[in-house]
Amino acid sequence: MREILPALGEWYAAGSPFALATVVAVSRSAPRDPGAAMAVGPGGEVVGSVSGGCVEGAVFELAQEVVASGAARSATFGYSDDDAFAVGLTCGGEITLLVRRVTAAEDPSFGRVVETVGAGDPVTVATVIDGPGRRGASLAVWPDGARGTLGSAGLDAAVAADARGELAQGITGTRHYGPHGERREDSVAVFLHSFAPPPRMLVFGAIDYAAAVARIGDFLGYRVTVCDARPVFATPKRFPAAVEVVVDWPHRYLRDTPTDDRTVVCVLTHDPKFDVPLLEEALRRPAAYIGAMGSRRTHDDRTRRLREAGLDAAELSRLRSPVGLDLGARTPEEVAVSVAAEIVALRWGGSGVPLSVTTGVIHPSAPGG
Repeated sequence: MREILPALGEWYAAGSPFALATVVAVSRSAPRDPGAAMAVGPGGEVVGSVSGGCVEGAVFELAQEVVASGAARSATFGYSDDDAFAVGLTCGGEITLLVRRVTAAEDPSFGRVVETVGAGDPVTVATVIDGPGRRGASLAVWPDGARGTLGSAGLDAAVAADARGELAQGITGTRHYGPHGERREDSVAVFLHSFAPPPRMLVFGAIDYAAAVARIGDFLGYRVTVCDARPVFATPKRFPAAVEVVVDWPHRYLRDTPTDDRTVVCVLTHDPKFDVPLLEEALRRPAAYIGAMGSRRTHDDRTRRLREAGLDAAELSRLRSPVGLDLGARTPEEVAVSVAAEIVALRWGGSGVPLSVTTGVIHPSAPGG
């Protein structure tokens, strides 16, 4: 959804009605997560995807009907044992979509939502997907306010409170309420789509490997910062336009930079005077991933120095070193793929083993989900 919002913002600003199809529920090995979206705009132009190609044709037809009628529709697509080539997900999963028409009259907050997400600020869009009232009604919720209505003041208040809680954790999902926001009832299903700020990727060491890691981090949706104390190497020209470049001592920059449980830290300096004080700081603060480049000899020496600095076994166990999965990588770009693969595997609980030798579902539930 985040990727297609610029196009939707242009259609919205031009006053062109469009249909927005959003994945609101999935089961088994579905190809896209809740929040994935596809839109059909003027002249039948399509942006986004809800299934990677399995059901987009059927969604296109449904979207055109919704634009014409203005009535939001829900639809579920799944695998058919009788005819695997019929409209359905041949991967064996099931997705449920909400398709609604978006215009300035029907959704006056949509333009501001586009601006908020584009600025990297947080917002949650709550949409009625089932129950009494108007399916497709939406409420945009910011940390300091809300705009729109789901049908009643009580429902708006209850959903806004929950939306802010989900937004703080970056959670997207469905909640159930009574028609006036009663929390012990489930007659109204509301999809809460959280647009939390992109997670941070902090890359330390402005070397060729850092440029490759920064590119793949940007591709994966991280807000990437590269930091190095040497101004001759830390120049914006050496990195993608979207990457922030900072000249500072790595440990000092990290000390003054907020991190959270989604933050990725990649230490590519492999120089004790930089990476030991940096890792000492990193391993004592929130982060999803902390990886450090270097040989096994470098790793052993670095670990010894970190122990001498007072880090305990639990803190040291968070360090992924040598960084990356064993792909046989050689070039900076190949090493970046190795690092990205380890980050993704750690995020979703993947094994790193080829899927061709595994069994069971390909997309299990997220760890803790």
